[in-house]
Amino acid sequence: MTGTVYSIDGRELRSMELDDAVFGLPENSEVIWYAINNELANKRLGTASTKDRGEIHGSNARPYRQKGTGRARRGDKKSPLLVGGGTIFGPKPRDFSYTIPKKAKRLAMRTILSLKMQSGTLKVVEDFSIESGKTKELVKLLENFGEPQRTVLILKDNDPATKRAAANIPWLSYLSYNRLHAHELFYGRRVLLLETAAKNLNEFYGESQGAAHEL
Repeated sequence: MTGTVYSIDGRELRSMELDDAVFGLPENSEVIWYAINNELANKRLGTASTKDRGEIHGSNARPYRQKGTGRARRGDKKSPLLVGGGTIFGPKPRDFSYTIPKKAKRLAMRTILSLKMQSGTLKVVEDFSIESGKTKELVKLLENFGEPQRTVLILKDNDPATKRAAANIPWLSYLSYNRLHAHELFYGRRVLLLETAAKNLNEFYGESQGAAHEL
């Protein structure tokens, strides 16, 4: 398929070839859901912790005698039925993370890129870098592509200066072409893809590369 490359001023510059295996796939909501839930699960800390009756500090002696009081039998004050006692089946620290097949993850990324391209929310932009690292310069550049909204910027490489400028913009997130995040990419209302990053994606997720990963 053919895509349009825009200048940093928001004007159409030229066209470029985009791999159909990366930007022309049909919608696949199941694999997208699979990848997003995996990322969210991997971010969970799982540090919530409660104490059961064996971990509560207190005496093991009976609070009162077994018979003759007219009350229920109590072995100690640490019973989960009493205020200040232990917790029944409470949470303990655990690891929620899990892995998904590489083929499924790659398919999810390609499907999201295709979805954004087909909906018109993804634009290929000529390469640029905010060498000064100033946020105001990046904001001024982004204004050429519309009003501020949840935006994802896909970089062609590790660009510390541009990342520093983007870090102070609350509605902007940045990703490297080889480290895409399904959650950020899917929920971005606007995706700006640098031209070299688009070429790298053609190679990284293209048919030939995908076949190599399946071997």
